[in-house]
Amino acid sequence: MIESEKSNRMLEIFFRALHGEAISSKALAQEYQVSTKSIGRDISRIQNFLAENRSLMQNAELTYSHKEKAYCLTSDEFLKNKELFALVEVILGCRCFQKEDALNLITKLKRFTTVQDRKRLEKLIQKEVYHYHEVRSDCAAVIDTLWKLIRAIDQKRLVTITYYKMNREEVKRKIRPASVMFSEYYFYLIAYPAEDAVCEARYFRVDRITSMTEHREQFHLEQEYDFDEGDLREKNQFMFPGKTEKIRFSFSGPSVQAILDRLPTAKIVEKDGALCIIEAEINHGRGILMYLLSQGSWVKVISPPSLVQEMQEELQKMQQNYSERL
Repeated sequence: MIESEKSNRMLEIFFRALHGEAISSKALAQEYQVSTKSIGRDISRIQNFLAENRSLMQNAELTYSHKEKAYCLTSDEFLKNKELFALVEVILGCRCFQKEDALNLITKLKRFTTVQDRKRLEKLIQKEVYHYHEVRSDCAAVIDTLWKLIRAIDQKRLVTITYYKMNREEVKRKIRPASVMFSEYYFYLIAYPAEDAVCEARYFRVDRITSMTEHREQFHLEQEYDFDEGDLREKNQFMFPGKTEKIRFSFSGPSVQAILDRLPTAKIVEKDGALCIIEAEINHGRGILMYLLSQGSWVKVISPPSLVQEMQEELQKMQQNYSERL
């Protein structure tokens, strides 16, 4: 019975160390009503276990911290507090998860911090968590739907989705799922129609999928239709499809770096004072038009002529909106 109690106590201490708690021999001796020597032996056994199983435990060590005046578990593989804070900020900033799911993810991540750092982290993010507003979603749980889609992609199974289009029309589509990616607050499914021999990719917002049926039937895609998510991320804006082409425009705004960051393929080809001439290879769809218009008078499209014309027509429509009586 006594040996069982000792083993249970040691396992509890190890578990608490894994969850970021500082292990104080004096405090634990009082808590478990044993001597500090007994706690010291437990700590030694944990240290020996970690030393003998370095590969299994990812080089974790239980070392004494003079600052904390306690033993702390450290590992190169553990998330550092600065890394954890960055991840939490991304989760809150993207707003793509239902609030319950976002809080659940953050709670799990916080377990990798010490008790003191956990309190600091909670203080830093408490206002953001309180004011967190998820994007509106038609599906019951974005995370669950994502995992079902990933499984269908991996197994190359046909699926039928019930989906709300942009105009809120509900449709059913039988598709060959190819990839999932994230952009601008939303997860997107890239898929090919099941019966389309041309294999033209379609984009579906995951949060608009209300139901999904996985079929036993599998599909095969030729290598030429393998989807390149990196290429799409480089050239696409707001997930609007379009043909790849080179555009050229001038920019006179205060931060050309913001343009270069937004358009990964962009490069400055000429510069005259504050005016920069920029070229970029993009997917010519509605998305690039929306982005360039968002820069206001700082941007002037030079080529191709088709994009120049689209900008002129859109600006005329905008001007007409403000010319008409309300």
